[in-house]
Amino acid sequence: MTPHILIAGAGIAGLSAALSLHAAGFERITVVEAARSLRPVGAGLNLMPNAVRELDALGVLDRVEADAVRTTELRYYHRSGSLISRDRRGLDAGYRWPQLSVHRAHLQQVLADAVRDRLGSGAVVGGVRVTGVEARADGGPRVALAHRDGTTRGSASLTPDVLIGADGIRSAVRAALNPGEGEPPWNGMLVFRGVSRMGARHAGSFMFIAGDDRLKAVVYPMTRPTAADPDVLVNWALAVPADAVGATGAPVDWDRRVPVDRFAHLYAGWEFGGVDVERVLRAADEAYEYPMVDREPLARWSLGRTTLVGDAAHAMYPVGSNGATQSIVDGRALAHALARHADPAEALAAYEAERRPAMTELQCANRRLGPEVVIDLAHRRAPDGFADVDDVIPPHERAEIAARYAATGAFDPATVNQGSPYEVPVGVSY
Repeated sequence: MTPHILIAGAGIAGLSAALSLHAAGFERITVVEAARSLRPVGAGLNLMPNAVRELDALGVLDRVEADAVRTTELRYYHRSGSLISRDRRGLDAGYRWPQLSVHRAHLQQVLADAVRDRLGSGAVVGGVRVTGVEARADGGPRVALAHRDGTTRGSASLTPDVLIGADGIRSAVRAALNPGEGEPPWNGMLVFRGVSRMGARHAGSFMFIAGDDRLKAVVYPMTRPTAADPDVLVNWALAVPADAVGATGAPVDWDRRVPVDRFAHLYAGWEFGGVDVERVLRAADEAYEYPMVDREPLARWSLGRTTLVGDAAHAMYPVGSNGATQSIVDGRALAHALARHADPAEALAAYEAERRPAMTELQCANRRLGPEVVIDLAHRRAPDGFADVDDVIPPHERAEIAARYAATGAFDPATVNQGSPYEVPVGVSY
């Protein structure tokens, strides 16, 4: 009998892990989610080709792409309007798989539907939160659960063979493995996020990141216009120092709804490639405020037969499109390791040995702003703008920054185009 695997969290990481485990031959998988039902929340995501490759291997890429945009160009601008770089992306950059811009809710729904189709309608259980974990004498986890069904509350415990913590940056599973860690550290910046519906001609056909050493904006379309609907959805995310909006501390409510007027005026006059940032912001129906936080890299992700994936393992600053991307890869790597080791504890150790060093390096790279450091360099060297970026940041320096970050995240074309390293050979038994 295959082991019973319990996954805490039905976000991108948890659902990707469930699909990956099923593809590797595991059948007894339960995903518990604190929310009673999966709701269409969140904003946009950019998925790098290494994650898209894994979605393709899982057989869900066509459904994801049905309501997504292939990102073919990324531009970096100084806030003055000076162009720092124009980089081809995805297929146009020589990858075998595209880079995708997609609404998080759409991606999550595709993954959840696939989990239910393949593992049964009861595979995802809502209204159940993991509240604690203890190690049993045999190394397996004893999991404390709190559940809510309508107005009824209760608690229970389970003893699965394997526990996967995919419960986000405030993970209860992580807290059990690392008691006393406390809240994620805040860097003094706020992130405002939202989605705007607007005519395609105002949205641009490219993704851009623009700013200076204080303010930044990321903007990209994530749906395509059709004859029936000429409008598109545009994702935007802003990085703003707390003092720029009169804040004196990190928000207590991490997804607090705020009026666009709270920050839109900071972006007056920001226009890049024909896209007016303030106009994009004011087309949004709602906006949400978050503290910019990450997690300190861990010395271990696993204990016995319990491990972590996604933000629970390596929450990082929102730089370089690596949050959801690396969560998807985590799930595939974990399933592959479990399929190739008879002892689950050995499998989790192998998974961690592969993924944790690379993700630690990526967390640290994101604290240094990753590829977006070119914006800060440009501002520091030419704060009023420039006519030719080569006079400010030489081509070889820009190329080195981009290549170094791509290699750190294992999404350089040469690595990605080798194909998925996580396919399980046919005939492997568990």
